[in-house]
Amino acid sequence: MIPIRDENPTRRFPWLTMLLIVVNGAVFAYELSLGPVALQEFWMRWSVVPSRLLADPFSPAELLTPFTAMFMHAGWVHVIGNMLYLWIFGNNIEDRFGPLGFGIFYLVCGLAAAAAQTLASPQSALPMLGASGAVAGVLGAYLLLYPGATVITVIPIFIFIEVARIPAFLVIGFWFILQLGSGLASLGAATAEAGGVAWFAHIGGFVAGLALTAPVAIAGRRRRIRR
Repeated sequence: MIPIRDENPTRRFPWLTMLLIVVNGAVFAYELSLGPVALQEFWMRWSVVPSRLLADPFSPAELLTPFTAMFMHAGWVHVIGNMLYLWIFGNNIEDRFGPLGFGIFYLVCGLAAAAAQTLASPQSALPMLGASGAVAGVLGAYLLLYPGATVITVIPIFIFIEVARIPAFLVIGFWFILQLGSGLASLGAATAEAGGVAWFAHIGGFVAGLALTAPVAIAGRRRRIRR
């Protein structure tokens, strides 16, 4: 299932969501300008490398990488997929939390994602990069706050393409089950990065999004009950 938009209006323009998309796009454009060797050096310098981070966890340079890594991407599919999900679901979360709250939320989810992946594969020397963990946190928040919102979704069925309106809880729930299943399956591998995908970063970001949003969702439901 590939979501293309939701039917969940916002009260204000999501300028921070747009800014995040622009920054990610600008960093990716810079990556495209680099040659193969320079690109590999750029990834290794600014990505999270679990074994390197754990070897020197108090180094300012290493502590910076969980922030820089969430604005880097490994290819067109990687960046387009993340930015599509951020645009579809991030605008409503920014609308609910406000730009400042959403910015803090996004960064915390990204950091939680990096921590989860590092703990899942502490010996890994592979660079971890991408906004996937932070965006997964956005999905967790959306699941709690707008589970019944309609998401317009493309469903490929062999050679046919079906477009359907599906509740958010089904779209996001299906996505999380895939991440969880893939993550658990990867535990038997040498690292938890099977096929180059940091599954536990997705899981960690999603769980962080749920945890951070739970008090807001509970408070909102209590207000509705009192009314």
